[in-house]
Amino acid sequence: MSRSDLLFVFIPAPGEWGRQYRLYGLMIALGVLLGLELARRRWLRKGGNPEDMSSIAMWAVPAGLIGARVYHVITDNQLYRYDPVTGSHWTEVFQIWNGGLGIPGGIIAGVGVGVYVAHHKGMRIGPAIDCAAVGLPLAQAIGRWGNYFNQELFGGPTDLPWGLLVDPEHRPLRFAEAAAFHPTFLYEMLWNLGLVVVLLVIDNRKALRPGRLFVLYIGGYFLGRLWVEALRSDNANTIAGLRVNTWLSLLCIGGALLVLAIGGLRRRPDDNFDPYRDGHRWDPETGEKVWPEGRPDTKPVGDAEPGGAVGADAEPSDADAAEPADAGDAVVGGTRARAARAGRQRASGGSDDRPVEDP
Repeated sequence: MSRSDLLFVFIPAPGEWGRQYRLYGLMIALGVLLGLELARRRWLRKGGNPEDMSSIAMWAVPAGLIGARVYHVITDNQLYRYDPVTGSHWTEVFQIWNGGLGIPGGIIAGVGVGVYVAHHKGMRIGPAIDCAAVGLPLAQAIGRWGNYFNQELFGGPTDLPWGLLVDPEHRPLRFAEAAAFHPTFLYEMLWNLGLVVVLLVIDNRKALRPGRLFVLYIGGYFLGRLWVEALRSDNANTIAGLRVNTWLSLLCIGGALLVLAIGGLRRRPDDNFDPYRDGHRWDPETGEKVWPEGRPDTKPVGDAEPGGAVGADAEPSDADAAEPADAGDAVVGGTRARAARAGRQRASGGSDDRPVEDP
């Protein structure tokens, strides 16, 4: 079958215009924006201010990109050693537009920084990371198209109808004669989109403990990464015959199962799903904090400072009423009952019409 015939059956190669116009970075940026918007909407549904998610993203996204690049450079460091034959040089470490982002490193750094910022803003970590759990796989799914435009991270040769055509200069030497390859970027994209749907369905049932949706995301994502790694044809460092990412996938799947086994999966009566640690929610209509009693920007009645007045309509106790507020107001020689009655009337806005008897 000629190459012209293959174009009508297989996924076509994008050519060099994908690298020329930096479409790798564009896909990552688009994924971040859409994933963030989904997380914002989920946080709003939980009673939080969606701008909190935007504030977190301002720190977590750059941290994630740095972490993803560092992870890639560490696990594939041979690509950045000086080689006079290939022309590789360590300065290529900074050429992020040419590809080379390790998602595991991005998750570690981005989520770590995001959790720190969320805690600093007074957000409850469990509900917050559950909102991020649906936005992250959406961002990853869209970002994977960057691999397509860079013609990288594809699998081994295939004759399946959805095979990916790769230009000769981007094919591995051992597969130089092959024309079509497994589109592993497409497999991972579809897996991540399916994961988004599954997580949304599970979350809408309101059956999980806080933070458990994020644990399911970790387990689900790396489960998909496990079988996608087995199809990839690019050179990668190995440990005991398995790719580093394969080992990491197994570790993350095991860790997710361990967390669920120890901490439990289904919600309990004492679980707290408030978006903020102090118990308030955000009212999208007024743009203000709303406490459980519905009083904006004020603490609940029961949270009055020790020794302070609880409210304007509060009735002082007999003991408080009996204590003179001021020396000039003291009732000399009056009985405790009469003083208490006068105090109650003053607190309610009334007055004691009966004169206070002199001793």
